[in-house]
Amino acid sequence: MTVIYAIVGVLFTLAALLTVFRIVRGPSILDRMIASDVLLTTLMLVVGAEMVYNGHTRTIPLMVVLASTAIFATIAVARYVSKQDRPAGVPVGVDSPLGESASATSGPVDESVEIGDEPDAADEGSAR
Repeated sequence: MTVIYAIVGVLFTLAALLTVFRIVRGPSILDRMIASDVLLTTLMLVVGAEMVYNGHTRTIPLMVVLASTAIFATIAVARYVSKQDRPAGVPVGVDSPLGESASATSGPVDESVEIGDEPDAADEGSAR
């Protein structure tokens, strides 16, 4: 059983080193954020494996803190990146992250038809 734990430890170490390499290397902030999420997940797995190995549950709060850190960091970076990608002078809208309404991005709009208008009989025949 000790051999299995040693193999698991080596794999966790390898995963952590590869993610640290990606954090340092980048190239973009999103790559670094994903790598930091993977690193925090790896640390949670290490803590979980240690709990299984020693047969206790004392470090569950540490796992919760690591998970919370990963979630809040991801949200913070996502908000930062979304603000950086928005064109200058375009207000943020409800329908689109770029500030455009859904009707402006979904294609041509027939402005002669008002909302709530019933289609005429002639319109129904031409639509078929």
